Order: sequence, then structure tokens, then C-alpha cells
Amino acid sequence: MNRIIFVFLAFSITQIVFSQNDLKKITITKDVELLKISDNAYVHVSYSDIPQYGRISSNGLVFIDKGKAFLFDTPVTDSLTKDLVTWLQDSMKIEIVGFIPNHWHIDCMGGLGYLNSVGINSYANELTIQIAKSKNLPVPKQGFRDSLILKLNDKVIRCYYLGAGHTLDNIVAWIPSEHILFGGCMVKDLNAKDLGNIADADLKEWPTTISKAIHKFPNARYVIPGHGQVGGIELLTHTQQLLTRTK
Repeated sequence: MNRIIFVFLAFSITQIVFSQNDLKKITITKDVELLKISDNAYVHVSYSDIPQYGRISSNGLVFIDKGKAFLFDTPVTDSLTKDLVTWLQDSMKIEIVGFIPNHWHIDCMGGLGYLNSVGINSYANELTIQIAKSKNLPVPKQGFRDSLILKLNDKVIRCYYLGAGHTLDNIVAWIPSEHILFGGCMVKDLNAKDLGNIADADLKEWPTTISKAIHKFPNARYVIPGHGQVGGIELLTHTQQLLTRTK
């Protein structure tokens, strides 16, 4: 009985830790906010009207160390991205030194034009760069194929292309010092009942890609989906279950 109670309490505590409602929220504008998930990391959440879907929220990440930061995904427009970056610079005295999009969609790099205009370096999957060029979108500056290691002072950021999923080019970013996995739209939050937008998805490869992520990041404490609530490793298994139902 005691063991059962302990397991139940441990599970409950995990759920409390990962409840987005419990995270400290900073409102930047009515359409942009930050959620603090660690001393060095904030999820940026932006709200916008997207045709066919209405008003939706989109997630990104700001990883900070000693006054410098990397940005993962942008809000969907240049103006919202400017609001976010300007606030980080003015209110938190942070210099954005790099940007990494999860994939080519507007909810990942819709603000890349602004970042390019202010000279912020960007790193992306080579496939993302190819797709951006083919669609006459703003283009990330530096590409990688399978993996990329970046440094933020003495902190490491590891980017991996594990295979197709939500899009052909989607990647994941792993920050080992924080145990943060930024999965983007390849990962669904626990409230998701389906896979959402699959117009550019590879439903055949997606299950394999998610399985690779599950095995590669068993110690992930925070898993950040492209939309919805932050969670833990259970977001990966939930996505896997949704993919199984789709077959």
C-alpha cells in the first residue's frame, strides 16, 4: 500500500511540475508572453490568427546564459518577433546571438525576415534552407545535415535531424544543461486529440522519428511542443500513440 501511495504522489508531483499554469508568466504584449521553465530558459508563446485555424498559440524557446541568448522558433510575423526581441533586449538586457527554426512553416520562422534585417545569425537543417529558397521565403544563413553543436558561452546546444515527421525537415534541439528538448510541431501536447496540420507531414516516417527521440532523450525533463502545454517525456509517447491511431 505504501509503495502505491508513493508512486501516486510521485506521479502527481510530476504533473504539478509540468503544469503550464504553474509557470511564471511575463506578458510582453497581448499577443506575446514568456513562461519561465528554468533559471536560463523561457518558452515564448505568441498568439495569431492563421487562416483555417483561427487564433492559435505557438511556442518557441529562449535559452539564456550570461546576457546572451539563442532563440528557437519565432512568432508567426516579423512584427511579433520584433516585439519579442526588443523586449528581451530592453527589459532583460539580453543579446540574441543565434536563431534555430524547427522547420520551414510560418509558426517557426515567420519572423526570420526581421532577424535577418538586424543581423542575427541563424542555423537550420539544409532541407529547411532548400524549402525556404524554393518558396521564396527568408532563408536561414547556415545549414547542417544530420547534427549541429552550438555553444552559448560554455553551454552546449545540440541540434539533430532525426527524420521526417510533421514536415520533411523538422529537427529537435537538446540543451543538456537544462534537460530541455525542443521538439516543435513534431511533438503534440497532452491535450492534442489528433496530429493537427498534416498537409506537409510524412506519416510513414513520423513514427520512426518519434521513436528515435524517445530513445535518444530519456532524461528530458522539459519537452516543448510547437503548440500547447509544456510537458515531460510523456509528450513523446503521447505523440507516438496518436501516430499509432492514425495508421
